[in-house]
Amino acid sequence: MHMYKLFQKTTLTINVILTIAFRDIAKLLRDRTRMLASLVFPVIFIGILGTSLQQNLGQGLGYNFLVFVFIGVLGQTLFQSTAAGIISLVEDRQNDFSQEMFIAPISRYAILLGKIAGETVVSVLQISGVLIFAFIIGIPLQISSLLSLLPFVFFISFFGGAFGVVVMANLSDQKSASQIFPFLLFPQFFLAGVFNPITKLPLPILIASRIAPMTYAVDLLRGVYYWGKPEYAKVVLFNPLFDFMVILVFGTIFLVVGTLSFVRNERNK
Repeated sequence: MHMYKLFQKTTLTINVILTIAFRDIAKLLRDRTRMLASLVFPVIFIGILGTSLQQNLGQGLGYNFLVFVFIGVLGQTLFQSTAAGIISLVEDRQNDFSQEMFIAPISRYAILLGKIAGETVVSVLQISGVLIFAFIIGIPLQISSLLSLLPFVFFISFFGGAFGVVVMANLSDQKSASQIFPFLLFPQFFLAGVFNPITKLPLPILIASRIAPMTYAVDLLRGVYYWGKPEYAKVVLFNPLFDFMVILVFGTIFLVVGTLSFVRNERNK
């Protein structure tokens, strides 16, 4: 009897996780505005900004600046998309299906795992558009190096989701989320070196750069992509293994602390 109840509980938890994950994927496919926005961003920063800087600075850098920016945007998109999807739980508390979801006697842990799983798939779907755009404008990417990034794509999405959990757990309403989340996220675009080299920085900015979680997500992808290439030392901050360990440790801390805070706050309502 005990084993049967455990089986039922496990089955229910898996169903909840899958239902929430598929819901987020379906929402993306119906949301044409979000799908369009996921393409507009790389067009602006890779196609316009990246091309302009490549023409003006690329010759003196010693590496292709478009490739550098593309890998940065890839890491940023994975991290940001999953984090933003988790933050949307603040809005979900007040809207549509999610009102019943939060009232229902289901595990809050299952809700968070479902959101992370769903938003991870969403972020992967979004970077497919970035890849298509990169090939259209002729960015000289090496297919073998791109394929080597695949195992880390889901890992970085998890990291973004964990960051989103710890932020979301401490937000009380949608207004707070819309004000605080951009403030926490957008500076990381520049601190993490998504569009700009950050090997040499003034001390205050250097410290802020090393604190920014996105730094390690972007650097991990660049470290794997440029591994064994002559330009590796010019574009990579840390050994990929170090980036991996930082993401693993702090991603776990973010997820555990954020989940415990979220569950506690929900029970106190």
